[in-house]
Amino acid sequence: MDPKYEHFREFSSSGMSFLEKRKVWLDISDISADAFDAMTAEHNERQSAALKIGDVAPDFKIERLDRSKKRTGEFVKLSDLRGRPVALAFGSYT
Repeated sequence: MDPKYEHFREFSSSGMSFLEKRKVWLDISDISADAFDAMTAEHNERQSAALKIGDVAPDFKIERLDRSKKRTGEFVKLSDLRGRPVALAFGSYT
């Protein structure tokens, strides 16, 4: 381990204030304070618009995949599944 990062070996951010976490982040990264603050503001804005537990999900239509994860051309709307358990798996296929 690079000696200048040795003090982070047993690092845990639990119990730290936001300002303490910000200082650590700026100490260990090459991001500027202004860029960090802009990134934090953008994150907070996205979070404030995100659905919360218990919110009604917006309706959407999505294509079903077969068991081998191939496209089927068959679509389903979330509202058509009302009253049934639904599991959504999000991921990247890139």
